This record gives sequence, structure tokens and C-alpha cells, in this order.
Amino acid sequence: MANIFGLFGWRHLRTEPSLHVLQYRGGNIKRSGRGLSFWFHPLSTTIAEVPCSDRDETFLFHARSKDFQDVTAQGCITYRVVDAERIASRIDFTLDAVTGIHSKTPLDQISQLLVQSAQQHARAYLAATPVREILADGVETIRDRIRHGLQGDAKLDALGIEIVSVRVSDVSPTSELDRALQAPTNEAIQQQADEAVFQRRALAVEKERAIQENELQNQIELARRRADLIGQEGENERQRIEEDAQAKQIESEAGARRLRLEAETRAESIRAVEQARVGAERERMAIYKELPAHVMMGMAAKKAAGSLGNIEHLNITPDLLGSALAQLAHAGATALGDGDEE
Repeated sequence: MANIFGLFGWRHLRTEPSLHVLQYRGGNIKRSGRGLSFWFHPLSTTIAEVPCSDRDETFLFHARSKDFQDVTAQGCITYRVVDAERIASRIDFTLDAVTGIHSKTPLDQISQLLVQSAQQHARAYLAATPVREILADGVETIRDRIRHGLQGDAKLDALGIEIVSVRVSDVSPTSELDRALQAPTNEAIQQQADEAVFQRRALAVEKERAIQENELQNQIELARRRADLIGQEGENERQRIEEDAQAKQIESEAGARRLRLEAETRAESIRAVEQARVGAERERMAIYKELPAHVMMGMAAKKAAGSLGNIEHLNITPDLLGSALAQLAHAGATALGDGDEE
């Protein structure tokens, strides 16, 4: 947009380099160029301003495919004006001398022309193509169709408009058709997912079965080892009892032998003592047998005297003496017998 300010009835215009300005006076072009700056009188001058930079024009339109399905295409067309004087002679780009704004809407006219031409070329392709093919390859095909159609459009060439690029961002069906087209793929994906879940569950069941079999084998092995352990413990206990019994038997036999030996030894000792006593008695009797009678009497008296107590008074009568001598002789014989036993 040009900058215009007034001073004493005159106007000064200043534009940017991307804007092409045409000054008309008396129906003729007095000035023409980009980024001009000059004074003019609004009563005798008309100013036209044509943008020459690249401009983007978006489009969105609906069409029907060969199989009667609604399709929406959207994209963007980039264009620029290459001949400002030619387009200014066909479309009104006049500026308001006070505000510096276009008096009409020339850019809207160009936009409408480009969109209508793009729709014409795109719909020709969409009407002759099934919807599945459009959705698969439609973006590139529609872009090429629009670009070639606009670049070869004589009307745009007559206006001095050059097409820089054409971009198609999306070609889509209606939401119902979109869901219907997605259904087979979704079903296939769901089937694959179900199959994967089934395989995962089957694998999990197989692993669980293997784990249970492994646990069962472990339990069987543990039971077998427990049985072996119990059998070994019983064998050890039986062997211990047998060894204890054998030890007790050996100990009993040893005790019996020891008692027998002790008894034999004691009997042998008693036998030896008795034999010695009998021998001694036999020898003593042999000695007494050889002694005279008076010696025997003396020994008997001595023995009897040793066995009598203290005598304080002694009265001896003939009867008493005879009786005493008899008792003395008997006591001596008895003492001799006791001494032999000792």
C-alpha cells in the first residue's frame, strides 16, 4: 500500500520497491515504475498501484469422482505480475488519492480467476478417475494438472500473470467414505493384532505348560531324593542298632569272661589257701604226733593259762585239783585246736 500525505492541495506518494506505480494524466501514462516517489495533484492525476511480488492464493473446492464419491482438494497457487501495464489496462488498480488504498478489489478478481481455472482443470481429472485412485495418486496428479493448465492459460498470459508454483496439500473424501475405505485396512490390522494376541497367548500357555512340567519333574525328583534319603536314614539306623547290639553283645561276653576269670581266679585262690591250710594242719598234726605226752600236757597247760582270767584267791582241794586238772587238760586240748584253726 502506498503512503500518501497532502500539503497545500497537493499530494505526495511514496511506494515500496515491490509495487509498480502508474501515473495517468489526461488518459496517458506519465510515470511507470517500481518504488516511485513524487508529488501530484489529485484533480488531474490518477494513480494505479500493481503488486509485483509473489503472492499466494489458497483454494479449497469439492468435486465428484468417476464412481460418484465426493472429494475435497485443497492447496495453494503462487503467482506474480510480470507486466503491470498490461494487467492495469484490464483490471482496475486505481488508488484513492487520500487513503492510498485501492478503490476496487483487483486482487480478489485475480484470486477468483485463478481458483476457477484451477477447479476447472482439477475437476476434469477427478470426474474421470475412481476415488481409490484419486486418494492413492491424486495429490501429484492434481498438482500437475493445475500447474500445466494455468501455465498454458491464454487469459492469464494476456493479463501478464505468471504462475510460480502450485501445491496441493490434501485430497480427502467425506468422513463416511473415509471410514468405509479405512474399514478393510482396519479389519486387516485388527485381524493381525488378534492373531498376534492369539500367538502371544498360545506362547504364554506353552511356556506355562513347560513351567508346570518342569515343576512336576522337580517335585518327582525331590520325592525320589526324599525316598532315597528316608531309605538311607533307615539303613543307617538299622546299621547303628546292629552295631549297638553287637557292641552290647561283645561287652556282655567280655563281662561274662571277666566274671568267669574272676570266679576262676577266686576259686583257685581259695583252693590254694585250703590246700596250704590242709598241708599246714597235716604237718602240725605230724609234729604233735611225734611229741611226748608230758610236752603235750605242758603246751595244753600253757594254752589254758593264756585263756584264763586273773585269779585273786585259789583254794586247792584234792577233789578240786583232780577236777581242775581234768578241765585244764580239756581246755588245753581245745586251745590247741583253736590255735591250729587260726
